[in-house]
Amino acid sequence: MNKKSREEIKLMCMAGNIVALVHQEMKRVIEPGISTLELDKIAHDIIKKNKAIPTFLGYCGFPNTICASVNEQVVHGIPSKDVILKEGDIISVDVGATYRGLVGDSAWTYAVGKIAPEVQNLMDITQKALFAGIEQMIPENPLENVSAAIEDVAKEGRVGIVRQYGGHGVGREMHEEPFLFNYRTNSRVIIKRNCAIAIEPMLNLGCDEVHQLDDGWTVVTDDKKPSAHFEHTVIATDDGPLITTRVQ
Repeated sequence: MNKKSREEIKLMCMAGNIVALVHQEMKRVIEPGISTLELDKIAHDIIKKNKAIPTFLGYCGFPNTICASVNEQVVHGIPSKDVILKEGDIISVDVGATYRGLVGDSAWTYAVGKIAPEVQNLMDITQKALFAGIEQMIPENPLENVSAAIEDVAKEGRVGIVRQYGGHGVGREMHEEPFLFNYRTNSRVIIKRNCAIAIEPMLNLGCDEVHQLDDGWTVVTDDKKPSAHFEHTVIATDDGPLITTRVQ
């Protein structure tokens, strides 16, 4: 678990701010009729305008700036001109920006027009789980407390928990140690002062089980029911959890 210097924290906040600007614009433009490739271009232009690098673009061969995951797609959806959002959809937009070598990483799930009440409830529960986890990002806390907080919210809401994917350390690399499970394990990792973790619950309206499609990226729920995904990059400081991926 890599501690960040004061300068690294400053740069991570700047990277996170760029990511937050992307999400501000996603909230404004997402509506029926827009394609996920259009969203990708908008995100790319904002990141480049702010003198940052799209972290996801080219990462292990990923072809785009954002992951755009619609409805039963959990994570890693590939933007396409052929995927046109329609009324009642939900879409998770996951985006990373690298600014002067430091990464900001955040995902948010958006409603496209009016959505079913049970899907809105899923989104509300997942967002609640994110912030419950963030509250536990305190130096010397067991990392397990973050996982437990997420699991407790999910169980109370009676939704499925994605178990094959989770949060992760972040900093000079998008994926650093440790891995963060979204449910209790026997982890003995202790949160260190000034460490950074991307906390990202992925919760499903139905079952826990997911699988990857033949494109090698897109992950979907086995029962084809919707999935929601919310993520912030968070630094554990003496003053409490610092969310870098908010507009500063």
